[in-house]
Amino acid sequence: MIYTDLAMMAGIATPCEECEGKRFEASVLEYRLGGRDISEVLAMPVTEAAEFFGAGEARTPAAHKILERLADVGLGYLTLGQPLTTLSGGERQRLKLATHMGEKGGVYVLDEPTTGLHLADVEQLLGLLDRLVESGKSVIVVEHHQAVMAHADWIIDLGPAPVTTGGRIVFEGTPADLVTTRPTLTGEHLAEYVGG
Repeated sequence: MIYTDLAMMAGIATPCEECEGKRFEASVLEYRLGGRDISEVLAMPVTEAAEFFGAGEARTPAAHKILERLADVGLGYLTLGQPLTTLSGGERQRLKLATHMGEKGGVYVLDEPTTGLHLADVEQLLGLLDRLVESGKSVIVVEHHQAVMAHADWIIDLGPAPVTTGGRIVFEGTPADLVTTRPTLTGEHLAEYVGG
Protein backbone atom coordinates (compact mmCIF):
# COMPACT_ATOMS: atom_id res chain seq x y z
CA MET A 1 0.00 0.00 0.00
CA ILE A 2 1.36 3.48 -0.91
CA TYR A 3 0.49 6.55 1.16
CA THR A 4 0.92 10.03 -0.27
CA ASP A 5 0.99 13.23 1.75
CA LEU A 6 -0.75 15.65 -0.61
CA ALA A 7 -0.01 18.68 1.56
CA MET A 8 3.68 17.89 1.39
CA MET A 9 3.55 17.40 -2.38
CA ALA A 10 1.73 20.72 -2.89
CA GLY A 11 4.99 22.60 -2.32
CA ILE A 12 6.90 20.65 -4.94
CA ALA A 13 7.00 22.10 -8.44
CA THR A 14 8.52 20.44 -11.46
CA PRO A 15 8.65 22.42 -14.70
CA CYS A 16 6.94 20.76 -17.63
CA GLU A 17 9.52 19.22 -19.94
CA GLU A 18 7.51 20.14 -23.00
CA CYS A 19 6.84 23.85 -22.35
CA GLU A 20 9.76 24.38 -19.92
CA GLY A 21 7.46 25.92 -17.31
CA LYS A 22 5.98 28.53 -19.65
CA ARG A 23 2.44 27.13 -19.04
CA PHE A 24 1.47 27.26 -22.74
CA GLU A 25 1.53 24.79 -25.58
CA ALA A 26 4.16 25.29 -28.27
CA SER A 27 1.46 26.28 -30.79
CA VAL A 28 0.41 29.18 -28.54
CA LEU A 29 4.00 30.31 -27.95
CA GLU A 30 4.47 30.71 -31.72
CA TYR A 31 2.29 33.85 -31.66
CA ARG A 32 4.16 37.05 -30.92
CA LEU A 33 3.30 40.63 -30.16
CA GLY A 34 6.08 43.17 -30.37
CA GLY A 35 8.54 40.30 -30.68
CA ARG A 36 7.42 38.55 -27.47
CA ASP A 37 5.32 35.49 -26.79
CA ILE A 38 2.58 35.35 -24.13
CA SER A 39 4.87 33.82 -21.49
CA GLU A 40 7.37 36.65 -21.95
CA VAL A 41 4.62 39.27 -21.69
CA LEU A 42 3.23 37.70 -18.50
CA ALA A 43 6.74 37.69 -16.98
CA MET A 44 7.08 41.48 -17.42
CA PRO A 45 6.83 43.78 -14.41
CA VAL A 46 4.01 46.33 -14.69
CA THR A 47 6.42 49.23 -15.36
CA GLU A 48 8.08 47.39 -18.25
CA ALA A 49 4.70 46.28 -19.61
CA ALA A 50 3.43 49.89 -19.51
CA GLU A 51 6.30 50.89 -21.82
CA PHE A 52 5.74 47.81 -24.02
CA PHE A 53 2.02 48.54 -24.51
CA GLY A 54 2.60 52.30 -24.74
CA ALA A 55 4.44 52.41 -28.07
CA GLY A 56 5.56 50.44 -31.08
CA GLU A 57 4.01 47.33 -32.56
CA ALA A 58 2.48 46.30 -29.21
CA ARG A 59 0.84 49.71 -28.65
CA THR A 60 -2.49 49.08 -26.93
CA PRO A 61 -3.89 52.26 -25.31
CA ALA A 62 -6.42 50.48 -23.07
CA ALA A 63 -3.78 48.12 -21.64
CA HIS A 64 -1.33 51.01 -21.28
CA LYS A 65 -3.86 53.05 -19.26
CA ILE A 66 -4.56 50.15 -16.87
CA LEU A 67 -0.84 49.49 -16.40
CA GLU A 68 -0.20 53.17 -15.63
CA ARG A 69 -2.87 52.98 -12.92
CA LEU A 70 -1.18 49.92 -11.42
CA ALA A 71 2.13 51.80 -11.38
CA ASP A 72 0.37 54.85 -9.85
CA VAL A 73 -0.77 52.78 -6.87
CA GLY A 74 2.77 51.49 -6.31
CA LEU A 75 2.41 48.07 -7.94
CA GLY A 76 4.92 48.62 -10.75
CA TYR A 77 7.08 45.75 -9.50
CA LEU A 78 4.39 43.05 -9.85
CA THR A 79 4.55 40.83 -12.92
CA LEU A 80 1.52 40.60 -15.18
CA GLY A 81 1.17 36.86 -14.64
CA GLN A 82 1.64 36.96 -10.87
CA PRO A 83 -1.05 34.91 -9.07
CA LEU A 84 -3.41 36.88 -6.80
CA THR A 85 -2.70 34.41 -4.01
CA THR A 86 0.86 35.80 -3.77
CA LEU A 87 -0.29 39.38 -3.06
CA SER A 88 -0.42 40.90 0.43
CA GLY A 89 -3.58 42.50 1.76
CA GLY A 90 -2.19 45.99 1.02
CA GLU A 91 -1.28 44.97 -2.53
CA ARG A 92 -4.78 43.58 -3.10
CA GLN A 93 -6.34 46.83 -1.87
CA ARG A 94 -4.13 48.86 -4.20
CA LEU A 95 -4.99 46.52 -7.08
CA LYS A 96 -8.68 47.06 -6.38
CA LEU A 97 -8.08 50.81 -6.15
CA ALA A 98 -6.35 50.78 -9.55
CA THR A 99 -9.31 48.99 -11.14
CA HIS A 100 -11.75 51.64 -9.86
CA MET A 101 -9.67 54.75 -10.52
CA GLY A 102 -11.21 55.42 -13.93
CA GLU A 103 -14.76 55.55 -12.60
CA LYS A 104 -16.61 58.82 -12.07
CA GLY A 105 -17.39 60.02 -8.57
CA GLY A 106 -17.01 57.65 -5.69
CA VAL A 107 -15.82 57.12 -2.18
CA TYR A 108 -12.71 55.05 -1.50
CA VAL A 109 -12.20 53.38 1.88
CA LEU A 110 -8.71 51.94 2.35
CA ASP A 111 -7.60 49.87 5.33
CA GLU A 112 -3.84 50.12 6.00
CA PRO A 113 -2.85 50.55 2.32
CA THR A 114 0.78 51.20 3.28
CA THR A 115 1.29 47.69 4.68
CA GLY A 116 4.56 46.38 3.28
CA LEU A 117 5.36 49.52 1.30
CA HIS A 118 8.81 51.10 1.09
CA LEU A 119 8.86 54.76 2.21
CA ALA A 120 9.28 55.92 -1.42
CA ASP A 121 6.15 53.97 -2.35
CA VAL A 122 4.26 55.58 0.55
CA GLU A 123 5.07 58.99 -0.97
CA GLN A 124 3.80 57.76 -4.33
CA LEU A 125 0.59 56.49 -2.69
CA LEU A 126 0.06 59.86 -1.00
CA GLY A 127 0.41 61.60 -4.37
CA LEU A 128 -2.16 59.23 -5.83
CA LEU A 129 -4.59 59.88 -2.97
CA ASP A 130 -4.15 63.62 -3.53
CA ARG A 131 -5.00 63.19 -7.23
CA LEU A 132 -8.11 61.20 -6.34
CA VAL A 133 -9.30 63.96 -3.98
CA GLU A 134 -8.49 66.65 -6.56
CA SER A 135 -10.59 64.76 -9.12
CA GLY A 136 -13.63 64.98 -6.82
CA LYS A 137 -13.42 61.62 -5.07
CA SER A 138 -13.62 61.12 -1.31
CA VAL A 139 -10.87 59.06 0.29
CA ILE A 140 -11.13 57.58 3.78
CA VAL A 141 -7.99 55.85 5.04
CA VAL A 142 -7.75 53.72 8.18
CA GLU A 143 -4.04 53.92 8.87
CA HIS A 144 -1.35 53.92 11.56
CA HIS A 145 1.46 55.16 9.30
CA GLN A 146 2.53 58.58 10.58
CA ALA A 147 3.36 59.95 7.11
CA VAL A 148 -0.22 59.26 6.03
CA MET A 149 -1.66 60.82 9.20
CA ALA A 150 0.52 63.93 8.80
CA HIS A 151 -0.65 64.24 5.18
CA ALA A 152 -4.37 63.89 5.92
CA ASP A 153 -6.90 66.71 5.68
CA TRP A 154 -8.81 65.45 8.73
CA ILE A 155 -8.10 62.91 11.46
CA ILE A 156 -10.54 60.96 13.59
CA ASP A 157 -8.59 59.31 16.41
CA LEU A 158 -10.25 56.40 18.20
CA GLY A 159 -9.20 55.39 21.69
CA PRO A 160 -8.27 56.05 24.40
CA ALA A 161 -6.46 52.71 23.98
CA PRO A 162 -6.76 49.64 21.76
CA VAL A 163 -9.19 46.72 21.99
CA THR A 164 -11.73 46.83 24.86
CA THR A 165 -10.72 50.29 26.12
CA GLY A 166 -10.91 51.84 22.66
CA GLY A 167 -13.65 52.61 20.19
CA ARG A 168 -14.53 56.14 21.26
CA ILE A 169 -13.68 59.28 19.30
CA VAL A 170 -10.95 60.97 21.38
CA PHE A 171 -9.95 63.57 18.79
CA GLU A 172 -11.33 64.98 15.56
CA GLY A 173 -9.61 67.70 13.56
CA THR A 174 -6.63 68.57 11.41
CA PRO A 175 -3.22 66.94 11.85
CA ALA A 176 -1.84 70.36 12.88
CA ASP A 177 -4.41 70.62 15.68
CA LEU A 178 -3.60 67.09 16.83
CA VAL A 179 0.12 67.92 16.94
CA THR A 180 -0.42 71.26 18.69
CA THR A 181 -2.83 70.04 21.38
CA ARG A 182 -1.48 66.48 21.74
CA PRO A 183 -4.63 65.29 23.48
CA THR A 184 -3.97 61.60 22.74
CA LEU A 185 -1.18 59.06 22.40
CA THR A 186 -1.54 59.41 18.62
CA GLY A 187 -1.03 63.17 19.00
CA GLU A 188 2.15 62.60 21.03
CA HIS A 189 3.60 60.21 18.44
CA LEU A 190 2.59 62.37 15.49
CA ALA A 191 4.14 65.47 17.12
CA GLU A 192 7.37 63.54 17.59
CA TYR A 193 7.24 62.36 13.95
CA VAL A 194 6.76 65.86 12.49
CA GLY A 195 9.22 67.40 14.95
CA GLY A 196 6.59 69.53 16.65
